[in-house]
Amino acid sequence: MTARTNIACLGAGRMGRGIAVAFAYAGHAVTMIDIKGRSAEDFARLEADALNEVRKTFASLARLGLLADAQADMLIRRVSVVPAGESDTALSSAGLVFEGVPEVVELKREVLAATSKRVGRDTIIASTTSTILVDDLSGAIEHPGRFLNVHWLNPAYLIPLVEVSPGAATDPIVIDEVKALLEGIGKMPVVCAATPGFIVPRIQALAMNEAARMVEEGVASAEEIDKAIRYGFGFRYAVLGLLEFIDWGGGDILFYASRYLEGALGSDRYRAPEVISRNMQEGRIGLRTGAGFLDYSGLDVDAYRETRLKAMVDLLRHFGLARPPVFDGD
Repeated sequence: MTARTNIACLGAGRMGRGIAVAFAYAGHAVTMIDIKGRSAEDFARLEADALNEVRKTFASLARLGLLADAQADMLIRRVSVVPAGESDTALSSAGLVFEGVPEVVELKREVLAATSKRVGRDTIIASTTSTILVDDLSGAIEHPGRFLNVHWLNPAYLIPLVEVSPGAATDPIVIDEVKALLEGIGKMPVVCAATPGFIVPRIQALAMNEAARMVEEGVASAEEIDKAIRYGFGFRYAVLGLLEFIDWGGGDILFYASRYLEGALGSDRYRAPEVISRNMQEGRIGLRTGAGFLDYSGLDVDAYRETRLKAMVDLLRHFGLARPPVFDGD
């Protein structure tokens, strides 16, 4: 793929529009393809609605200082919407096609099968599904080595993370090309195995259910729980990854805390996984032993800590929470 490869999106819904904004902002031409058979009048309404939303998004980004007002009109010209019957040009010129149709396996397979017959043999095809495994879809595609899941988080044009999930047949070269293309538009791709929930949805489902459960149990109000997430949970993990944070405190602390919570709350959902016990037995406690989930051998630990703490101080300033010290007489 070239640095300015053409992008096609199957479907002109929320995901297609978000992807269109992300790529058009980065210099790519993007065509959203309507997959439904509609009358000319109905398609005109869809086209107007899709382009109007894209235009409003660019206007919002201008108000937020990411572009000048005059640039919004230039960017919108990179985005187009075409009906299903007029998609041959868009598909034949696309280096990457994103499928963003409703989360129905048979519908996705039908759309992907038809698309794979109409694009070039080297055109990469990616499903944006958040629930369906890549290998449940790849059988419908001609040359499945060029197929994988690419899961965006909404709003797709702002959230840096994109989860890339290859299947058993996916060519490793395709993974590298997709990662390079995403990095080229300012995204942070992560590769994960084909497993339900990928990475973020799987973790956040547990966290969201636990937050809702705490409201149900009267632990705290919704407002207090959300404040705790913004200024504690979210604050820390904007700087430190979850596994990195385990290493900071030590896997043994998580082990004993988990055992206490499992007993006190009477639920095995707090039980530490076997990898925590195994790391402890192998001496992989974390920073203080030089290895945990991550390897810290040869690292200047003091400098590393300083870098992470500086990032937290920057966040304090962002939230308006950084204050000077108080002295007598102040």
